[in-house]
Amino acid sequence: MNYQETTDWMFNQLPMYQLQGASAYKEDLTNIRLLAEHLGHPEQHLKCIHVAGTNGKGSTSHMLASVLQESGYKVGLYTSPHLKDFRERIKINGIEISEDFVCEFVAKHKAFFESNDMSFFEMSVGLAFDYFSSEKTDIAIIEVGLGGRLDATNIITPLVSVITNIDLDHTQFLGNTTTAIAGEKAGIIKPNVPVVIGEYTEETEAVFLAKAKENNAPIYFAADLISGVFPSDLLGDYQFQNKKTVQQVVVVLNSQTDFKVSIEHLKSGLLHTVKNTGLQGRWQQLGENPKIICDTAHNQHGLTVVMNQIKKETFDNLHIVLGVVNDKELDAILPLFPKKATYYFCRPDSSRGLSTEILQNAAKKYDLQGEQYNSVDAAFLEAKKNAGPNDFIYVGGSTFVVAELPLN
Repeated sequence: MNYQETTDWMFNQLPMYQLQGASAYKEDLTNIRLLAEHLGHPEQHLKCIHVAGTNGKGSTSHMLASVLQESGYKVGLYTSPHLKDFRERIKINGIEISEDFVCEFVAKHKAFFESNDMSFFEMSVGLAFDYFSSEKTDIAIIEVGLGGRLDATNIITPLVSVITNIDLDHTQFLGNTTTAIAGEKAGIIKPNVPVVIGEYTEETEAVFLAKAKENNAPIYFAADLISGVFPSDLLGDYQFQNKKTVQQVVVVLNSQTDFKVSIEHLKSGLLHTVKNTGLQGRWQQLGENPKIICDTAHNQHGLTVVMNQIKKETFDNLHIVLGVVNDKELDAILPLFPKKATYYFCRPDSSRGLSTEILQNAAKKYDLQGEQYNSVDAAFLEAKKNAGPNDFIYVGGSTFVVAELPLN
């Protein structure tokens, strides 16, 4: 199979949360352990940082990778989901895994995948571990896909564990309270491995402290320990806490591991995250006059920060291109959006995309007015057509919506 055929097979034949939702979520680590054994346990040859959290884990992972690259290390980076191409998920020093490696890996192990009913995510994690091991990375940043305790990445023993924050998201399998979700994320805390917490509440702090004590794991609350942050080329307001988290991880690396990061490399890594890693879709500007911003924020916590940032902008009129997936709690997110805006409701091109009719009707309850469009592209083109040079266009609501935009 060529690359397109290989990735089509991966996407279409096997369960994948990004497309299917809850039915792709597995409730134990049996399969990934089986796959790791089949591959010769590549994860045991890796030095890693493990990053979990409701929001910010992707940005934090990319910033950490950039900082370590600037420090001269060969850095693997595994993240999800991707926006345009599967290979975005697996990079070394910002360079995507080759199409040939993906094809050869799948061809070599396809019979094993099929006979053991491996999920899309399990295959992807196995591929990343195998690639980083074969390429002999100095360190790998591994982002959790969903949750933590039962996530396929959770077979590693990292140098540092990181939990960015906790909010209500994916409640159908992580729990419907922040305490329950914190318990799932805290599942990445390992015996004697330091853990850095980004943001916390009184309820989640208690969960983290108890889990850290149980594992004799040194725990650091970045929000309390880091007083100031260095600038970054990631411009979203929500990056403030993520930068604190990164800076605290660097302190832990410098004091408790053989990895050393200077202040100069920390600063340059934060400033060149996009250049070094290729991260897209985080308060990313796509145009000016009118100013166009897209962002992948899709839950209550993330959208609250983004909507507050929009309020700081100066414009004549606000245009919002909005699409979501069908497991979103609309009554939790729609009240966050400004009433004084023109809305362009669209359905992302995914089997999980919510119909524009349902979205528009739900939005009307909160006095969010606009028309329906049959695609993200149609909605975006109409917003650009209607916007004046001093207007502001925001595009978001889902990673899938951002993925359909011309980002480069």
